[in-house]
Amino acid sequence: MAEVWSDRPGGPDESDGRPDQRGEDARGIGAPGNRAPRGAGEGDGASAGAAAPRRAALPEEADAWRELVATARRTVADGLVVGTSGNVSVRVGDTVLVTPTGVPYDRLTARDLTAVDLDGHQVTGTLRPTSELPLHLAVYRNTAAGAVVHTHAVHATAVSTLVPALPDIHYLAGTLGGTVRVAPYATYGTEELARNALAALEDRTGCLLANHGALTYGDTLDQAYDRTAQLEWMCRVWLAASSVPGLTPAVLPADRMAEARDRLRGYGQPRGV
Repeated sequence: MAEVWSDRPGGPDESDGRPDQRGEDARGIGAPGNRAPRGAGEGDGASAGAAAPRRAALPEEADAWRELVATARRTVADGLVVGTSGNVSVRVGDTVLVTPTGVPYDRLTARDLTAVDLDGHQVTGTLRPTSELPLHLAVYRNTAAGAVVHTHAVHATAVSTLVPALPDIHYLAGTLGGTVRVAPYATYGTEELARNALAALEDRTGCLLANHGALTYGDTLDQAYDRTAQLEWMCRVWLAASSVPGLTPAVLPADRMAEARDRLRGYGQPRGV
């Protein structure tokens, strides 16, 4: 589908003229449309609270939304997301911009900007936020994350069903802080899933979610995305090596992983270059 992009950021009184989507939200697959009720004060999966007036997007939020949509589309182009599975968010001050539930990424425009505060109350836009809002907000409240990427990538999801942690098959696990843990299964969109993910993310910037997918965060959208892509690649390598009959993949010992982790802290160009 050809890209359609409007430079008008989403606001409380704008409509894109499209029919409401049917998507995955807290009421289940195929629940009625994903436009938030006018005046509602919380997003899909957010905690209850008093309704607050919606506001127009700030210029820096509009810029961040454009980057978020580009990142979300990249997850599809690179095969990490199928359909509307997975979600992406970015923090701008105390506001979190997040992909809306049930809308294909190639249909997102500037007018679809969806934003919540750190308590989950929707502050901008008319589309319901992702059903995984509790997961994203938990990361922002408990880490220094600037962006979060969650996917149902094939190899990451497969590994999440097999082991309690991804074996240290490659030193790139150091970019995520060390051995990648698998968070115990919990229903999508729940506080239980958010709690499980936070435990798996302790001293890490990425984890697997059992029978579900992968979650990574970073200072920027690019960093969060790169970590997701690297995690998927490591899962693919381990699955490929494990499939050879009669052989067991060698994994790196803890001291070698610690050495790699320390060296990777200074990897790449300085910020701003």
